[in-house]
Amino acid sequence: MLSEVQPSSGKLLISEPFLNDPNFKRSVVLMTEHEQEGTVGFILNQPSNMLLKDLIPDLWQADFRVFIGGPVEVDTVHFVHRCYDKLNSGEIIGDGIYWGGNFETLKILLNNNAIDESEIKFFLGYSGWSAPQLKDEIQENTWIVANVYHPDIIFQRNEEELWREVIINLGPRYAHISNFPSDPSLN
Repeated sequence: MLSEVQPSSGKLLISEPFLNDPNFKRSVVLMTEHEQEGTVGFILNQPSNMLLKDLIPDLWQADFRVFIGGPVEVDTVHFVHRCYDKLNSGEIIGDGIYWGGNFETLKILLNNNAIDESEIKFFLGYSGWSAPQLKDEIQENTWIVANVYHPDIIFQRNEEELWREVIINLGPRYAHISNFPSDPSLN
């Protein structure tokens, strides 16, 4: 089932149900950059056991969960947000969603409890593909490319159900795969 939607910034990559790569098993990736050289994105549904304040000590108020953005540069922190009105920075990636921004301003806002967890999501590392690699993986049906049907899904807190919900929202053509078991040998 080849994707009808083409990859671009602000779109989702949804892994096929039996993808064996543990980095991307049942993952939903938000693409933040899609250029001729390659694609960058963040896995939306792989929470880590860490809080932002554990990673950045001068953010003593930041009880925000940090997600595993992907297997590349896992010693870096990234963020997407929908609070441009407070941060006044970030690269727009679609429908009021921004990638990055002024980190010094963000630290002040976080320590003053001026940003809510429903407005921002933090990631350790990122996911990246060269242009031919992603194209090949899409042609091999490893990924379904989809539009973000509502910006709230990026910040939702039910990560275990996110993959299934996104699949169902693709419509009847894909909905049946939402019920596939994670391990087909158990079926």
